[in-house]
Amino acid sequence: MSPREEIDDSSAPLIEHLAELRTRLIRSVIAFLIGIVLAFIVAEPILQFLLEPIEASLRELGDPSPTMQYTSPQEYLFTLFRISMVFGFALAFPVIGFQMWRFVAPGLYRQEKNAFLPFMIASPVMFLLGASFAHFVVTPLAMAFFLGFADVPSIIADLMTGLVSSEDLPGAVATAPDTSEGIRITFFGKVNESLDITLKFIIAFGLCFQLPVLLTLMGKAGLVSSGGLKSVRKYAVVGILILAALVTPPDVMTQLILFVVVYGLYEISIQLVSWVEKKREAALRAEGLWFDDEDEADTDVDDPLTDAAENKGKS
Repeated sequence: MSPREEIDDSSAPLIEHLAELRTRLIRSVIAFLIGIVLAFIVAEPILQFLLEPIEASLRELGDPSPTMQYTSPQEYLFTLFRISMVFGFALAFPVIGFQMWRFVAPGLYRQEKNAFLPFMIASPVMFLLGASFAHFVVTPLAMAFFLGFADVPSIIADLMTGLVSSEDLPGAVATAPDTSEGIRITFFGKVNESLDITLKFIIAFGLCFQLPVLLTLMGKAGLVSSGGLKSVRKYAVVGILILAALVTPPDVMTQLILFVVVYGLYEISIQLVSWVEKKREAALRAEGLWFDDEDEADTDVDDPLTDAAENKGKS
């Protein structure tokens, strides 16, 4: 066979892999587009669901009919399209994950498939838990903190126009007296900016909840150990504190919640990596391939009787 033919034969598997990758990517893109269309159909209810923490905070501040605004003709449509992209990807993720799995699975051993597949299932589940925690716990706290500094616009308007009187309102609500000096600063929320805060919390906490999945997978691959994670625990605390300061508002309570949650996930990761190590050790012991450090040290210790016999022979 000529060198030219050998090159052509060796390039055939690469071309097949590229063709396979193209097919998987095309199917993933089609699933993503279908997910966008399906999500766009229900984008308005999803938007209402995402803005519920702001609505609840405004009602607690005394606004009986919370409203939000958009300041450009295309803003609301682009907001719905943004929601469609995020939730469309979430809908298409099972298909995308399956396509990627079918592409990499033929190159994995059976034990590698058994190790990798559970993590592909656990990853979206943990992301969903993190997103739910962000929406139902963190976002309401953050919105209550931010909106606590703002006046309630509808109540102010009713008071100033005389539609209601201060005697008709609860004492906690009638806190906007007329003023002849300065400018009154009130909250008129924009849809896209409020949605941006909510989505940032959801993505940030969803990614933080991937910590046990990532560290356990690295532990199964032998890249990290439970002892190593314990030894850098103090550095992890500092890193988590910095993360809490970056992804949360300047609210001590919200930062504390994020720190407690992420640090708890770090400790859970240590236990999961330790469980993986014990399981690996048990499997190696069953095959007779595990040697304790003490046993290896004993094999290196010289026998006194043997040393004496060797010295007598030399003399």
